[in-house]
Amino acid sequence: MSDVIQLLPDSVANQIAAGEVIQRPASVIKELVENAVDAGAHTIHVMVVDAGRTSIQVIDDGCGMSETDARLAFERHATSKIRKADDLFSLHTMGFRGEALPSIAAVAQIELRTRRKEDEIGTCLTLSGSRIDSQEPCSCPVGCSFTVSNLFFNVPARRKFLKTNATELNNVLTAFERIVLVYPDISFTLHSNGQELMNLRAGSLRQRISDIYGRRYGQDLLPVSVETALCRISGFTAKPETAKRKGAHEYFFVNGRFMKHPYFHKAVQQAYERLIPDGTHVPYFIYFDVNPADIDVNIHPTKTEIKFENEQAIWQILSAAVKDAIGQFCDIPQIEFDTVGKPDIPAYTPNDAHAMPKGPAPKYNPFYNPFKQKATKDWEQLYEQLPQQPASSETSLFQTDEELVQQKSSDAQPLELTDISPSHYQYKGHYIMTAVKSGLMIIDQYRADVRIRYERYMHQLSHTPSQSQRLLFPEVLEMAPSDAALMDELQPLLTAVGFELTPLGPASFAINGVPAGIEGLNPSNLIQDIVAAAIPINHDSLALNSEVALQLARHAAIPYGQQLTNEEMDVLVNDLFACSNVNYTPDGHPILCILPQQEIEQLLG
Repeated sequence: MSDVIQLLPDSVANQIAAGEVIQRPASVIKELVENAVDAGAHTIHVMVVDAGRTSIQVIDDGCGMSETDARLAFERHATSKIRKADDLFSLHTMGFRGEALPSIAAVAQIELRTRRKEDEIGTCLTLSGSRIDSQEPCSCPVGCSFTVSNLFFNVPARRKFLKTNATELNNVLTAFERIVLVYPDISFTLHSNGQELMNLRAGSLRQRISDIYGRRYGQDLLPVSVETALCRISGFTAKPETAKRKGAHEYFFVNGRFMKHPYFHKAVQQAYERLIPDGTHVPYFIYFDVNPADIDVNIHPTKTEIKFENEQAIWQILSAAVKDAIGQFCDIPQIEFDTVGKPDIPAYTPNDAHAMPKGPAPKYNPFYNPFKQKATKDWEQLYEQLPQQPASSETSLFQTDEELVQQKSSDAQPLELTDISPSHYQYKGHYIMTAVKSGLMIIDQYRADVRIRYERYMHQLSHTPSQSQRLLFPEVLEMAPSDAALMDELQPLLTAVGFELTPLGPASFAINGVPAGIEGLNPSNLIQDIVAAAIPINHDSLALNSEVALQLARHAAIPYGQQLTNEEMDVLVNDLFACSNVNYTPDGHPILCILPQQEIEQLLG
């Protein structure tokens, strides 16, 4: 029997490695930009066409490569970052495996132009599917220029499962933000289809955050800083009033590398306990400086999962640092009562020569008593000119519940559910309690209004557009570039529900009109919440419509604590029972429950 185990060709091995390292265009940009940072670049330009499907170009002014290094860089496990196994525990660079460039070359067409400062002429290298097509000298500036074209051209299954351009561009922007937030001292630019999306100049970290997410965003940041023997923690967290249910920008960085760490995230959330509503999150940008020997980054090819040796101790330090930042923000100045060395304020005395002159003494009749006065005679003449009320209205206050039910059922618009009492009771501004044949029905007023408004907005999105209410002064909406990438897809839906938006730039819009009936709401926060909720949704128009309607309904629904009249509660109950689903909200929360009459009788003996 012949041998069956064979050594795979390098091209096949590179494609297998590319399945883990290069998942989408954003992965290519991450690897190339990190290499540019490791090369000591001061300015990095990124240009994509069709969200990276057609072309990705990364240009830097780093140290560049020689002719030999340029060719060797595309070999598997060829790297300049480490020399021996011990170097894995003292990493000071972003990359170290030597897998990125071979993996990209295995699934794309690459052109590299590079030159070192001491060289008079550079090198131009072209590859296609791990095969080197040409290598020749060329004229180019110092640094590297990578052009990656036709990504996954030889892996059609991977190219087929790429998302829409809007979704892929959002992933590109997310990966780009994770790098530029670590290196505020490097200038970055990002262009998409010839349009500039980001132009970030070198500066401080707070300035970099403001340049990405807007000036208003930077004003809500609280500095975090603590230094111990185990680690140094710095960065920013946000004020409690900026908490959001979705779309909060939460970033952890360790030694200049982005990481995901649910355990540390819990430490930040616990610091905001009882300061923010349940289910909401606060933005934060927290940076850890740890001894490289105390962490392990060689766990996953994406290098976003990192293990800490002193994880529990760092958790305590992080929680204390965030609480200290919040405490300094919430510190209230006290009134100073120390009067030592301060001039005394003279007290007023009646015998003071400089006292204010007295006014005239008030006059009053000590014998006046309004209850001893006689009533006005012939008082009926005062009401002779008023129209006579029908007799039925005089007894309407004394009608029983059964008579009111019969009266409403005989009108042109009958009740939706005939066994519901027309008299309701609101409990603690949260629940509506009403009697039904089987017992006592309890309705959550906020969830009921969410269901009503959700179905109303869904009808508007699928049938007739909603009326828009023009704003007297348009409001400017500033968004993160990663969020603004979805606006092309969301703007028709926002227009259908009543928003009027005018683009002012790559990531800013003017809000000229809002849907009728959402007075008092912040339209900027509402649109940002809609965009944040739509980011995880794939190109599914029905799911996108549902999410837009749900976010609008949540913001416009009756809040907890708002007192309602019996008429308002009656309208809410009838509108609820006109919905297609009266039991659950669109996101699956129960709306009502019924306490059976038998259980009430058992409780009362």
